[in-house]
Amino acid sequence: MKFEHPYIPLHTIKDLITEKYGISLYILRTDLTHPQISGNKWFKLKNNLIEAKNKNINTLLTFGGAFSNHIAATAAAGKEYGFKTIGIIRGEEYSELNPTLNFAVKSGMKLDYVSRSLYKDKTELYKYANTKYWEDKFYLIPEGGSNELGVSGCMEISNHINLDFNYICCASGTGATLSGIILSLKKNQKAVGFQILKASGYIKNEVNTWLLKYPKICIPKSNENNNPIIENSLIQINWEVNENYHFGGYGKTNNGLKDFIKWFQQTNNVPLDFLYTGKMMFGIYDMIEKEIFKRGDTIVAIHTGGMQGNLGKDFLAIKKQNLKFQ
Repeated sequence: MKFEHPYIPLHTIKDLITEKYGISLYILRTDLTHPQISGNKWFKLKNNLIEAKNKNINTLLTFGGAFSNHIAATAAAGKEYGFKTIGIIRGEEYSELNPTLNFAVKSGMKLDYVSRSLYKDKTELYKYANTKYWEDKFYLIPEGGSNELGVSGCMEISNHINLDFNYICCASGTGATLSGIILSLKKNQKAVGFQILKASGYIKNEVNTWLLKYPKICIPKSNENNNPIIENSLIQINWEVNENYHFGGYGKTNNGLKDFIKWFQQTNNVPLDFLYTGKMMFGIYDMIEKEIFKRGDTIVAIHTGGMQGNLGKDFLAIKKQNLKFQ
């Protein structure tokens, strides 16, 4: 199976705020990698699909919520590359499918709805999947495409950045994309992950778990005097997670975020999603205005796709409006 690396444009962002504070800001449009398998999902899925093909497995099984970008991308990848797909969905089944699940079904994905309590217990969830679908001899892809092959795929994202930068930023829901980016950094570069979940320390712990699996990354350990020992002087602790811009949790938003996304698109001609990249860009601009990023810094923001999630927000808004007038 061959995956041709797409051309990914790197857009220069110039507006009154970046000019005022002397910041060079760019956005890497990985949302344009593919019409449906877009953003970081393309990088997360690529190596997994190759592995499935190498093992002669023709069914993919994965997990996600009702508005999951990963579910939509996996369904599209299955249709394009000749896999059957099974999506185990968190929560109850609705009589009317939302745009995400409707797209998945039209792409050939079989949906299986499970309770939120079962979905939360990953050991029991995987046992359920293996018991119910053992005859399918499936290739399992974790929620969000976040496994070792997903992380290694995300290490390739920075290959598409053809300039020197100080900071690279991405939105984080599982930590796998951020981990891959961290592993690809050069000296004097730093990654900033913007957590989109309301769960203190979650992404930081997830990233540490991924990085410990790769000896290339340098993790501080303590010697007898409790002084940190850096195992690799070239790759130090070159990352951080910002938890200040989740807007109340996954899927949550407010008028301030909506107004920012509208302004950003009108000003820079780049659409943002409400779940991931919109929150990250809001955070970047807030940090610029607070002068956390310094004059002369060069920042590359990763647009991780997920634009289909905006259709989900619109769907929910229409549903609420209809209920209001019933």
